Amino acid sequence: MSVSQLQKNKHLLLRAGFGFNLSQTKDLEQLPLTDIWKKLSATYTFQPLALKEVPENLDYQKVSKLDADGKKEIQKRNRRENIEINLKFLNFMVQSEDQLREKMAFFWNGHFATRVVSSKFNLQLLNTIREKSLGNFGDLLKAVSQSPSMLQFLNNQQNKKDHPNENFAREVMELFTLGRRNYTEKDIKEGARAFTGWSFQADGSFFERPKQHDFGTKTFLGKTGNFDGNDILNIILDQKATSKFIVTKIYRFFVNEKANPSIIEHLSDQFYESKYDIKKLMTEIFTAKWFYSEENIGAKIKSPVELMAGIMRILPMEIAKPENLIVYQKLLGQMLLYPPNVAGWPSGNSWIDSSTLMLRLQIPQIWSGLRPLELKPKSDDDIEMGLKNSQNTYASFKNPTITIDWNLVEEAFKNKNISDYLLQNKSSLDEKTVQQFSESSVKQRIVNTMSTPEFQLC
Repeated sequence: MSVSQLQKNKHLLLRAGFGFNLSQTKDLEQLPLTDIWKKLSATYTFQPLALKEVPENLDYQKVSKLDADGKKEIQKRNRRENIEINLKFLNFMVQSEDQLREKMAFFWNGHFATRVVSSKFNLQLLNTIREKSLGNFGDLLKAVSQSPSMLQFLNNQQNKKDHPNENFAREVMELFTLGRRNYTEKDIKEGARAFTGWSFQADGSFFERPKQHDFGTKTFLGKTGNFDGNDILNIILDQKATSKFIVTKIYRFFVNEKANPSIIEHLSDQFYESKYDIKKLMTEIFTAKWFYSEENIGAKIKSPVELMAGIMRILPMEIAKPENLIVYQKLLGQMLLYPPNVAGWPSGNSWIDSSTLMLRLQIPQIWSGLRPLELKPKSDDDIEMGLKNSQNTYASFKNPTITIDWNLVEEAFKNKNISDYLLQNKSSLDEKTVQQFSESSVKQRIVNTMSTPEFQLC
């Protein structure tokens, strides 16, 4: 089966961004790939994510001395601002023209996974990742490694000479750069010594504590010297294994869960030779003929955030209570700012089980007002960011106040084969199948098509 121009165009928009938006349906079937890529890869002015109120600088020694009411007030503010960060990040994914940046930021947000209470630190790290998402991987790695979120999450505040904490050094190598089997336990111990003293101020700025740093000689990945943390990161970047590890993870996220060894080898060499130029790597991927081969079309299961953002890009909607989207993220298993662990979110078949699949299929109907939400999250106030204590009960989530402009949608899809636009893989579905279970309206056909298993693929 040959791959149509429309499929190729959708494939690029789904993988390099969060899918096409309604305004793109008019010319999507005829547009050359080069035109789409030109817009995706254009240089846009970076827009940092900002909150309504500037987060406070918190001295944690002073916070620890506050009474119960004072601590509770700080917790409430952090929860409120973390919800705001979550929803604004999701809104950038849906609304921003800078789709490639936001998709890369979404990838790096899962790669450099952290989970901290401080809204200030979460905001700082997210903006760092968003700003540097298409730049140099070495610069991104160093900026993230020196962020208060990462240093706090991986316990480097407790990494001191004479009592080194190995957690930070271990995860930097295992999860962020080299991958397993490319270092030894001795390298972890020596690396941890080099990172001693790395800390941060109350305002989130990086701070080295010389009295806590081990200035002794270390031997790391075959090199010996009086290394500090930056030296360790540079030595890691000198390893070709780092390039291969990052490229493999990018390939599985953006191309196919099944790695192609020869392509990955080629991309890894190019990435290493470019000194870790992220945008150059992504350009090579998204302009390669093999990227548009049939085996890569519709081969990935959309993550919950990709599914939600994709629907929101196609259906112009007003959400009166956007905080409701937090509950959907939790129910589907991918809550922004709250990865399950330092390894980040799972992928592929891990997104699907009996409960999540049912909700994934029902979301288009629920958001269209055709059925209520009949599930509720397990009580977990840490994950819910305080929502269970708010005046809104879970009953309010069963009827989210969402208004969709169906007139715009119907005009955009007028005289179009809806399944051709909404589905990448129609092996078991065609337009007639959708129509026989629906009314003749465009609205009903779109909702029904979005409610199929095939819509879960990209």
